[in-house]
Amino acid sequence: MRHFGQIAADVRKRLFHQEPCVFTADSPARLLSAALGATLYSPATRPRLADDILKQGARGVVSMVLCLEDSIDDADVPAGEENLVRRLTELTERSGVDVPLLFVRVRTPEQIPDLVRRLGPAVRLLSGFVLPKFTEERGMPFLEALAAAEATSGRRLFAMPVLESPELLYRESRVQTLEGIFRAVDKYRDRVLALRLGVTDFCSSYGLRRGPDMTAYDVQIVASVIADVVNMLARADGTGFTVTGPVWEYFRVQERMFKPQLRQSPFLEGQAVELRQKLIEHSMDGLLREISLDRANGLLGKTCIHPSHVLPVHALSVVSHEEFSDAQDILRPERGGGGVLRSAYTNKMNEVKPHRAWAERTLLRAEVFGVANEDVGFVELLAAGLSD
Repeated sequence: MRHFGQIAADVRKRLFHQEPCVFTADSPARLLSAALGATLYSPATRPRLADDILKQGARGVVSMVLCLEDSIDDADVPAGEENLVRRLTELTERSGVDVPLLFVRVRTPEQIPDLVRRLGPAVRLLSGFVLPKFTEERGMPFLEALAAAEATSGRRLFAMPVLESPELLYRESRVQTLEGIFRAVDKYRDRVLALRLGVTDFCSSYGLRRGPDMTAYDVQIVASVIADVVNMLARADGTGFTVTGPVWEYFRVQERMFKPQLRQSPFLEGQAVELRQKLIEHSMDGLLREISLDRANGLLGKTCIHPSHVLPVHALSVVSHEEFSDAQDILRPERGGGGVLRSAYTNKMNEVKPHRAWAERTLLRAEVFGVANEDVGFVELLAAGLSD
C-alpha cells in the first residue's frame, strides 16, 4: 500500500516531486508509525465489514480500527466479536485482496488472546490492538496479553494505547500518571506503534464539547493535556513515541459536493479560492485548522470517524517542496558541525543543530506521504483525491 495510491500514476507524477513510498504491514515499525495517517474507526458490528474494509482501502485509507469498545453497546460485544472473526475470515478467502493496516479496539485484556485464537489463520490480517483508557496499572495486563498472543500466533502484533483516562486529565495526578504510562510503554517499546489521544473522553469529564468552528487547542483544559503528553511522551531525543491527533467529530462535508467541478478541472486552474470557500462554508475549516495545529504541536496522524476526513488529513501531511528543501539542506553531511544558513527559498534562517530533529522527522514524513511539486499545494492534492 501507499498514500495516494488510489490516484492514477500519471497524476501522482504531476503532483509529487518525491512520491510516497510503498509499505506493507511487515514494514519497520518506525515507518509504519509515521504512515498511519488518518486512522478510520468502524464499529465491529457492521454487517458488511469485509466489504467496508476493501472499499475504504481502495479510497486511500491505510489504517483502520475495528472497534469493540465505546462505538458499540455493551450488549452487542459478543455479536461484534463473532462478526469480526467471521468477516476477517471471509477476507482471507478472497484471493488477491489488499487490506489496510487493521487494528482491533478491545475492552479487556482477555479479548486479545481469545480473538487471536478464534481468528486462526485470519490473524495475518491484523496489525495489532488498540488499548483503551490506558494507564500503567490498567495497561500492563493488555500489553502482557498482547505479547503472549503474539508468541502463540507467530504474528507480529502492535499496541496502540489510548490516553483518555481522568487521571491523565486531572492536574493533581497528571504527572504521576504520565510517568507510569511511560514506564509501561517503554518496557514494551518494540510493540508500541503509536499513542492515541482520547480527547472526547477528556471533554466528557467536564461536560464539554467543542463546536465545528473550534479545535481541540481552543479548549484550554484539553490543550494543556496535549502539551504535557507531547512534553513527556513524544520527545525527539530517542525516548519518545508517535502521538496521533484527536478525533474530529463533525462530518457534514460530502465528497459528492465537489466531484462535478473537480472532474472538469483536476488541478483547479483558477478555482482554488472557490473550493477553499466551499470547505469553509461546510464546516471543514475547523478540521483543517486542527490538522495544522496537530502537526505544529508534535502530533502525526489523526483518529477519524468519517471517510470524508481521510483525504484532508493525508493532503495536509504531504511535505511541501520548501520543507523538503530546508530539511535536506540541514541534514547535509557537511553541515554536521552546525552553523546557520539561509534557506534555498531565501525566506528564513535554517540553524543546523536546533533544526536537526525537525529535519529528520520531516524527511520521514516525506518518505511516507511524499513531497509535493513546487507549484502543488493542499488544494491540488485534495482535488486530485476527490476527482479520482
